[in-house]
Amino acid sequence: MDTPALRKARGAFFTPPALARFIADWAIRTDTDTVLEPSCGDAAFLLPAIERLRSLGASPNLADQLHGIEIHDASAQAALAQLSRHKVEGRVAVGDFFDQAPPAAKFDAVIGNPPYVRYQQFTGDARAKSLQAALAQGVRLTGLASSWAAFTIHASDFLNEGGRLGLVLPAELLTVNYAAQVRRFLLSRFAKVRLVLFEELVFPDVLEEVVLLLAEGTGGAPSFEVYQARNISDLERICANSWIGYAPSGDQKWTPALLPAAALDIYARLTEGSSFATLLDWGETYLGAVTGNNDFFSLSRSDIARLKLKASELLAISPPGSKHLRGLTFGQAAWEELAKEGKRCFLFAPGAKPSAAARAYIAHGEATGVHHAYKCRVRSPWWRVPIVERPDLLFTYMNHDRPRLITNDADAQLLNSLYGVKLKPTVRAIGRELLPLACLNSATLLGAEVVGRAYGGGMLKHEPKEADRLPVPSSATLEAVADDLRAIRPQIGRALRSAKPQRAIDLVDTIILERHLGLSTAEVAGLRGARDLLFQRRVTRSRSERVTD
Repeated sequence: MDTPALRKARGAFFTPPALARFIADWAIRTDTDTVLEPSCGDAAFLLPAIERLRSLGASPNLADQLHGIEIHDASAQAALAQLSRHKVEGRVAVGDFFDQAPPAAKFDAVIGNPPYVRYQQFTGDARAKSLQAALAQGVRLTGLASSWAAFTIHASDFLNEGGRLGLVLPAELLTVNYAAQVRRFLLSRFAKVRLVLFEELVFPDVLEEVVLLLAEGTGGAPSFEVYQARNISDLERICANSWIGYAPSGDQKWTPALLPAAALDIYARLTEGSSFATLLDWGETYLGAVTGNNDFFSLSRSDIARLKLKASELLAISPPGSKHLRGLTFGQAAWEELAKEGKRCFLFAPGAKPSAAARAYIAHGEATGVHHAYKCRVRSPWWRVPIVERPDLLFTYMNHDRPRLITNDADAQLLNSLYGVKLKPTVRAIGRELLPLACLNSATLLGAEVVGRAYGGGMLKHEPKEADRLPVPSSATLEAVADDLRAIRPQIGRALRSAKPQRAIDLVDTIILERHLGLSTAEVAGLRGARDLLFQRRVTRSRSERVTD
């Protein structure tokens, strides 16, 4: 019996009829078109294909035109029964789609809803076959790829040169790094790539967002086009001038396509002009020191007293984690307070000739197997942690709401729970003083969502190269508004300490975006709304992970 639990296990989510009908009507153009629905379930796309072909004047039988593949025998039989009720003798093969090779006579239309199985459950032979199928098309997927990615690539191989591919895909096509290979493939394989996005969730009882992929022709699409629909009913209103084009750069994510057109226009105008720069324009971003075992190498004052370690064999650090970094600066007083509270504010860093106390602690580490940790065993000696340059700014790269830039007034070293930013000498003074404050503007906050990635639990993560692309006010902008920003610094500090970041953002927006750059209140609100949209998508995705895991 094909229960909901079994369908969920193999990633099968039945498609609303209106979606299937829209894709079938778009993909099928003549009464002689041949149609394939891979992973056809109970023929959700083949049934509207019947209606479409007959409306175009096709012969009643359609036996040679409708084809399906389904891994689950009961579902395949249900599909055949559905076709029979419509007086059609369709052909439904039972088997794994990744075991199927495209026939000599390929199809005019390949349509469907690929199974969606996250990489954690997509393992063993099934994963190996899918990766091989993608590789056969010249696409090397990463180990993080979910099932739909290889399915999309393999399905493309079943199309003839002028054929159309219409699939329901998860919206992570646009936003996740592992889908970069799929995005690149689509633009190189097809002459035209279009996506339909939805503001509302369109699958009953499923929190995963979807997009409709409409791809056709062969080779060389310089860009893709997007239609933003509120819900399924909006599909009826699509017309030739409904589409908005986007030309991504390299492997850049397609996240901007999720934004309302007006907000995207303002964001592009700001970030492509001279008033904004990237964090890379200000300086170098790098990961903090990798110890291999923070519990061993990071120490509290009581640890130091107990171990009788010398001050010369220790370095002051921002303690592991980032919860203590809530303001604009991390100063000596804040560091001292953390040290008094017993936080691990010191790094074990003996020199070439460790003291007797340090040697005893090293021996303790070896007795407990610390030296076998990968990062420890690949360096010599294992107990000497490679130290990074002291940063001007600290960057929290894993966040629920937004990344935070903090001036490192404590001159502390950092571990790999943070990034450091070393500012260029020409902008170091003003960057240390004002860049963390200036980044509390709605364009930078929107940019953080655009260049970052959704991580487990709805967290927003930035890899170093993603942090480099963060749009921030330029040094010229900071010079122009420096006095105004200094004037509001006390208010910003109070807002952040009282957990009211929006008050701080309002103040910075007024100075930088409205007064200096001339944006209207409505335009700033558009940037905020776009940021909120991406934030909510990220949070919603985390809920769907909890539901489907």
